[in-house]
Amino acid sequence: MCGFLFMELSDLTEEDFKRNLELIEHRGPDDQQHVRDTLGNDFGFCRLSIMDLSDLGRQPFGLNGKRVMCNGEIYNFLSLRKFLETKGYKFIGDSDCEVLLPLFETAGIETMVKMLDAEFAFVLVDENTAEIFAARDPFGIRPLFYGYNKVTGKICFSSEAKALISTCNDVTPFPPGYYYANGEFHVFNDIAEVSTIVEEPLAEISGHIRRKLERAVKKRLHADAPMGYLLSGGLDSSLVCAIAAKELESPIKTFAIGMETDPIDLKYAREVADFLRTDHTEILMTKEDVLSSVREVIWHLETWDITTIRASIGMYLICKYIHENTELKVLMTGEVSDEMFGYKYTDFAPSAGAFQKEAQKRVHELYMYDVLRADRCLAAHSLEARVPFADLDFAAYVMSINPSRKLNTYGKGKYLLRHAFEGTELLPDEILFREKAAFSDAVGHSMVDYLKEFADEKYSDDDLAKASEKYPKHTPFTKESLMYREIFEEFYPGYEDWILDFWMPNRDWVGAEVTDPSARVLSNYGDSGK
Repeated sequence: MCGFLFMELSDLTEEDFKRNLELIEHRGPDDQQHVRDTLGNDFGFCRLSIMDLSDLGRQPFGLNGKRVMCNGEIYNFLSLRKFLETKGYKFIGDSDCEVLLPLFETAGIETMVKMLDAEFAFVLVDENTAEIFAARDPFGIRPLFYGYNKVTGKICFSSEAKALISTCNDVTPFPPGYYYANGEFHVFNDIAEVSTIVEEPLAEISGHIRRKLERAVKKRLHADAPMGYLLSGGLDSSLVCAIAAKELESPIKTFAIGMETDPIDLKYAREVADFLRTDHTEILMTKEDVLSSVREVIWHLETWDITTIRASIGMYLICKYIHENTELKVLMTGEVSDEMFGYKYTDFAPSAGAFQKEAQKRVHELYMYDVLRADRCLAAHSLEARVPFADLDFAAYVMSINPSRKLNTYGKGKYLLRHAFEGTELLPDEILFREKAAFSDAVGHSMVDYLKEFADEKYSDDDLAKASEKYPKHTPFTKESLMYREIFEEFYPGYEDWILDFWMPNRDWVGAEVTDPSARVLSNYGDSGK
């Protein structure tokens, strides 16, 4: 996970620019580069060496008066290299991102971004024309923010907002699936929108899901740095681990975390790890670990959302352990499945059309919630996330499946995904069809209870009553949410609109009385987390 900072016609001294860049150096501690081009644009890059660990992989890359910085993994770079070599380009290193400038010269910005099978955010400058380009992958797996210099009014870009807020106005998330050119934003891939709905027999749907997910995992196994796997024991992470374990000769390294008092996840993760014969590590976190990490988690996340912060604490701590105790640099994760296949609350969807609209909404918002969580928790500890469920081919197919097939008419949520691997012996059916709680609950119900108790001690009923006066937009509605908002405002005052709202289940479906994002409050929670 790399990080970059770009400032058009920068008015900053080298010292001031580097001071801003250092705010995101956790994203890439292996190497730091600062280049000012002939136009006066500043490029700053913090590198986490994953592909081509030599100096030939250093960024920014330059070619014929053009420069690019990219935080990304381009999974089809080998085929792109072969194509570009037919055009006469000669590559000097083995970095996947080295294809970007030749591809830009050959195809132009719009065709170029459509050719990338990748998780990416980049900034590209053509010094010959003074044009600036930027783009972000369709899911927003890689973060990107932009703002306008307070003095010059010129555009600036950064991997995290914290590197921009001292020098820029109107710092805003760069929209996923868009590119920027000639001062305007253009959509190139709205992954949530589908032009055709696919209706096929269940066996064919299952086959497509299985083959496409297997390909998504396999293409993400290519790295020059060591890789590990986050394993909660739930369906999504277990499938990712199982596919990788089958593909690789050596045992994969898996990691699970849970509260020392009631670690729900750990027993399920251990069961999967034993079946797959992984090199498995269990991490226990304490009440003190949870409460002492809240402030730093919010600083890294750049959010005030309740469920994102809750779910990030366990992920942040497990990544901290991995960074401090292993040589791993890449982690495979199971995010993005729920948004397409359904959450516990989508069992209450009133129609297939309503389910599809909800899935589209959740996919569009991923970069503000689960994808944000995965990126920041890993990047905080100099780790890169790879997300197979966000594979473009896999996601495009899943989003196009007749939504009536995705409704829970089978008595089991996410049935299509479970059934796709049923009987394959990749995982036992008892694991495939087991209910499991969401991560913030499954690390142990006590974690959320501790957070609520801590907030109750910190704030009075009167403090909560006055929250609407202090925070008229996205008003905190519990003492826990007030605590998170207060910490957020200390770091990022006035930027509450970086996310649209609190992540909550659809209240039109589950009832307005549901005021907590935890699935524990839903009537269908059932055996989840037992």
